[in-house]
Amino acid sequence: MMTKTEVMALLEKNKNERGIENWLKMGPSKTAKLFSFGIGLSQLRKLAKKVGRDHKLAMELWKGDNYDAKIIGLLIDEPKKLTRAQAEKQVEQLHGGLLAHVFSSCDATLPKAPFAFELANTWLDSDDAIRRSCAWGLIYEFSKFKGKKAPSDAFFMQCILRIRETIQAEENMWVREAMNGALMGIGKRTKPLNRAAIKAVKAIGPVDIDYGDDNKCEPLDVMKHLTSDYLRKKFGS
Repeated sequence: MMTKTEVMALLEKNKNERGIENWLKMGPSKTAKLFSFGIGLSQLRKLAKKVGRDHKLAMELWKGDNYDAKIIGLLIDEPKKLTRAQAEKQVEQLHGGLLAHVFSSCDATLPKAPFAFELANTWLDSDDAIRRSCAWGLIYEFSKFKGKKAPSDAFFMQCILRIRETIQAEENMWVREAMNGALMGIGKRTKPLNRAAIKAVKAIGPVDIDYGDDNKCEPLDVMKHLTSDYLRKKFGS
């Protein structure tokens, strides 16, 4: 198994100068307490596989001040060794939500934890926007589960209804973004869920997600994903 020192050396070896420039452009309000080697998430996933599952190492990497190392920590943690207390502590340490997406989604460990479903349902009703965002991130991950691990279609249908009724009233942009992601994921599961998700998107209308003038990201086009040629063929529509 690798040590923290070895992981940091691996990250430095794979540093990306353009990524570092983009990191610095985010400004000190978001990055003051962290530094980054500018490595993209796709590359970090590959490096995480090279490191392998290791709960103790994951905790060591999380405690540091390197963004990339924290991501590796989230990716290599062991689902059965995760505790709800750990999740509640970590959600308070996401640097204003900077790490929220990878914490709850992006094939991270938390969605695979035995208590993840219960946690998501609790966080959906939280007064904390970061927790609500993470709850919808978890639900997006659940939408990809198969077999006994997957929640029921009835649960997902309730999620569609909740998104349809509340997304426009949600004050936090990042929560709205996470809700959009969950709606897209749910709508890819089955034909009935796909139809319900499409109806929800039409009823909701445009969702305001403004990333700022300096951010080139485009808001997720949920309808485009739900009506793709692949899904039309999959659901025979």
